[in-house]
Amino acid sequence: MRTSSPRTWFITGAARGLGRAFTEAALAAGDQVVGVARDVAPLDELVAASGGRLVAFSLDVSDRAAVFAGVEEAVTAFGRLDVVVNNAGGAILGMLEELTEEQVRTHLDTNFFGALWVSQAVVPHLREQGSGHILQVSSMGSVGGFASTGIYGAGKAALDSMSAALAMEVERFGIKVTILGPGGYRTDLFTRGLTMAQGHEAYGPLREWLQSMWTESEDFDPKRAAEVVVEVVNMPEPPKHLILGSAAYDMVDEMNRAYTAELAKWEHLSRKAE
Repeated sequence: MRTSSPRTWFITGAARGLGRAFTEAALAAGDQVVGVARDVAPLDELVAASGGRLVAFSLDVSDRAAVFAGVEEAVTAFGRLDVVVNNAGGAILGMLEELTEEQVRTHLDTNFFGALWVSQAVVPHLREQGSGHILQVSSMGSVGGFASTGIYGAGKAALDSMSAALAMEVERFGIKVTILGPGGYRTDLFTRGLTMAQGHEAYGPLREWLQSMWTESEDFDPKRAAEVVVEVVNMPEPPKHLILGSAAYDMVDEMNRAYTAELAKWEHLSRKAE
């Protein structure tokens, strides 16, 4: 169900990858967008062709004060916010032993704290107007730890938990929250947006096995994900958690079944502990 007036989207990480696809899809739906990223130059042509419906400016979401100022600027641009997409983030690869403190903190400053700061900044505006939809771009990998993606998955798992709490806190104000769990899409997440640990020789065999497995996987067109996101935004009662992609859905379903089986296997020990 669609309202007659255009909605205003606030999209972080809007210049590339999924964020760019979300931006283009929102504009194609007749809406207006405030797109932010550390580097918004890739959006210049889209801004010029948007007829004033796309405003873009630089924003580092890891800077809390800058986020609050940026949200105020976004509200000023079109008078309100209707859809907020927390998409900004990067990837980090490395066994836990290999990662430095600086790498871990820098990663979480964007992937987790950036989404937290944006959520804190937009909620007062959405609460005052009595409506709004926050979409948190998590990952299908947030459902369980996996070798070499432990910190990436940990940040996304923290985002999931925080967002589920947020959904309960703001539901009575007319604000919806949807946690998106994308699978693999053709973006620069694992190239331009990647932080790599310096590999330790002890993990060489495991790393080779992981690389051979990943080369067999297929990445998909982010436009397909964006089409689904627009459909979700149009729903009067959107899902609270949505996996994006068939392959991702099957993997998450398999991991959840394995978790449930493990839970049941040791039920007798769990019940002895009370």
